[in-house]
Amino acid sequence: MTTRELFDLDALQLPEALVDAVEHGEVFTRRWVVETILDLVGYTVDRDLADLRAVEPACGAGAFLGPMVERLSESCRRQGRSLLDAAEAVQAFDLLDQNVRRSRELLTEQLVSEGWESDEVRKVVDGWVTQGDYLFQDCPGQSVDFVVGNPPYVRLEDVPDARMSAYRKVCPTMGGRADLYVGFYEVGLRSLKPGGRLGFICADRWMRNQYGRGLRQLVASRYSMDLVLVMHDVDAFEEQVSAYPAITIIGNDEQGEAVAADTTEVFGAEQAKRFLTWVNSSAEVQIDTPAFHAARLPHWFSGDDSWPAGSPARLAMLEDLTDRFAPLEDKATGTRVGIGIATGADKVFVTDDPEGIDVEPDRLLRLSMVRDTRSGALRWHGAHLINPWTPEGGLVNLKEYPRLARYFARSGQVLRKRHVAVKQPDRWYKTIDKVDHGLTAREKLLFPDMKLTIHPVLDEGGFYPHHNLYFIVSDAWDMRVLGGLLLSRVAQAFVAAYAVKMRGGTLRFQAQYLRRIRVPDPTAITADDKVALAEAFDARDVEAATVAALRVYGLTELPD
Repeated sequence: MTTRELFDLDALQLPEALVDAVEHGEVFTRRWVVETILDLVGYTVDRDLADLRAVEPACGAGAFLGPMVERLSESCRRQGRSLLDAAEAVQAFDLLDQNVRRSRELLTEQLVSEGWESDEVRKVVDGWVTQGDYLFQDCPGQSVDFVVGNPPYVRLEDVPDARMSAYRKVCPTMGGRADLYVGFYEVGLRSLKPGGRLGFICADRWMRNQYGRGLRQLVASRYSMDLVLVMHDVDAFEEQVSAYPAITIIGNDEQGEAVAADTTEVFGAEQAKRFLTWVNSSAEVQIDTPAFHAARLPHWFSGDDSWPAGSPARLAMLEDLTDRFAPLEDKATGTRVGIGIATGADKVFVTDDPEGIDVEPDRLLRLSMVRDTRSGALRWHGAHLINPWTPEGGLVNLKEYPRLARYFARSGQVLRKRHVAVKQPDRWYKTIDKVDHGLTAREKLLFPDMKLTIHPVLDEGGFYPHHNLYFIVSDAWDMRVLGGLLLSRVAQAFVAAYAVKMRGGTLRFQAQYLRRIRVPDPTAITADDKVALAEAFDARDVEAATVAALRVYGLTELPD
């Protein structure tokens, strides 16, 4: 079924608000950036470009089209081919009629000035540039050799509901609050022939944000992320925008070697040429210059979870450690990462004054809080959980606990309004999470949710963690040795690469980020290194912990 059969496209006429959004979402790319992308995807004059098919999904005034057609023209001259032979070689779209006219005028003037017959020029240019929505085009799958451009920056709230619903149906990766550019990636990738390549300059937030999960999964499962060139501080556009751009090159191939690169504000046309030379011909694994830093990775990062951020050298190190070591959470060692208890009503379930609470004594459970971990050692301030759970995992029978029943009844209105109670009204006094009574007595490492640096604290047993604390338990690790490893800047590097950064550089040490940490087999660590890690943990000596961690990971240094 075609897109036109699937949707009534006439009923999805562009409303004025979306036209305004598209116009304001146009960000025109500098010529040298366009040339760099064309070189990276392999759209070069030494190839017979008339026999290849290149698509520009949102052509605007022709920032990409001009250099593309210039190369196509030169290729035709070299190959002794007519311009009419290239009638199917370019396909460009734009929503706005004025952009289509401007692009056609640009190409016509350009080709006529290069000596092509005006009749031929008019025929091919009219066919190359079309008014339409790229996301709704009926393009046969895997029919395109190149997709290049700068997709529009249009926020979800600027797109009418009916049109956004249609977008989501044709672009399943556009989940959550996805920007329109996510759909351009999906449609472009699905159109590539085997060996075809997509090259965009676009915001890189999809690599880490929740709304990019579907696109990350698509890329990781079916395509090859060949190159990422981060350009946050580069003057890449004709006007100043806060777009956090990166050049991404993705191929319809099996994943192989990938290049991760970052730039400084001095990166420009000449530095881009040096970068291209390194990418295409150098045997160096890494390169550091005042304008850019780059590293070759054995492959890109897998899965739909957030991809890491960091310097190319740091990313190369993380990928190496990911390949060589097991994840922290591992059934083989019985190591588990979890979060403390969420109650949904801490004012009812948590108290610092157990003597002032009239409940049965066995309903009070000592609770560890973030404040107890600040010194680096567990200093308990006396918090207790008023515990409605039995050791077997069920809710207590309030008839058997009359004092607890009276206590909860006094806050019954508050407890019954909670979502968890509305869903299960007969279990209105439950906490959101169950209490795992076996956890209380176990040794565990505690991690405050928000901290500038990683902060493992040892609970030798006897406390249950509150929900602002994450914990690690293990059957195989000496917790002081593991604590030293996790105190190190190597462990910090894993979390910093994946975690959400808050104002002021504060990191979220949540379970999904702690699980990203890779660790050696505890039985493979030498006795001396175990002592060094444990002593560094006890002393809260990050430098000593890092030195020992570098040895056990087989690293000579921690890249910046």
